Amino acid sequence: MISIAAFGVVGMFFLAQQPAYTNSVGMEFVLIQPGTFTVGRFRPAYAKPPDPNAPPDAAPAGRRGGRGGPPPTADEYARIEAAWKKDVSDGFQVAIGKAYYIGKFEVTQAQYKKVMGTNPSLFQGSQIPDGADDHPVDSVTWADAQAFVKALNQLEKTNVYRLPTEFEWEWAARAGADDDIAWADRRPQAFNSGQTTQAVGKMKPNAWGLYDTLGNVWEWVEDIYNEKLFADPKPPRSGTQHVLKGGSFVADVANLSYTTHAAGPGNRFDVGFRIVREIRPR
Repeated sequence: MISIAAFGVVGMFFLAQQPAYTNSVGMEFVLIQPGTFTVGRFRPAYAKPPDPNAPPDAAPAGRRGGRGGPPPTADEYARIEAAWKKDVSDGFQVAIGKAYYIGKFEVTQAQYKKVMGTNPSLFQGSQIPDGADDHPVDSVTWADAQAFVKALNQLEKTNVYRLPTEFEWEWAARAGADDDIAWADRRPQAFNSGQTTQAVGKMKPNAWGLYDTLGNVWEWVEDIYNEKLFADPKPPRSGTQHVLKGGSFVADVANLSYTTHAAGPGNRFDVGFRIVREIRPR
């Protein structure tokens, strides 16, 4: 389904939002078309040496000894640049080879109860004065998410539902964005009140019509965590944790990014999921 190309930087295909699909439980799905993007590109900022032709008062901040002290020496700048180059990564190209449907919203508490008959969420009842049915299900383990998928497949007498892979999730969440989401765009899309979850669909959707890919609850994906800052071209086959994407209502704003490659179980109370519906020929 997903092929990995050699290392390199390639622009992403900008695709328009495609038609939606609604299943028997009332879950809405958005069609995601194939495309190519780059995972793991990293360009940290660093203090560059001053321009030798610049006037003395134009020297950069961050001097040794605080403001007004001498600037870093040439050797110190060389060490800074060497460390920067060590951290820099061009990432690798990922090709999503098949179209698929992905949940327009995170799985809600009402949907989880319809399928499973139970609700593990912390944020329900008196915790949620506006009613919890439309809030994302929380306090879900990876095994719980897999059990939901299995039960939903049985309910609809199919086998097309599953968790997304990390790359499927990120491709859909990026919605055509080549770089990380701009700081100014995080607040309208990402809910991180620090208090409770929020009903799905209240924030601004991404360019392909998906809601809450950033914030509200962390989202489980299929992949096993590789114990690294970024994903590998091929996920490990074994491990003790699984990958979480997207941040939550208590996440630091730096983690409210589709590039964040985290691992769970995490806090548990701020973890949920959305699912994929595969497209198969009849």
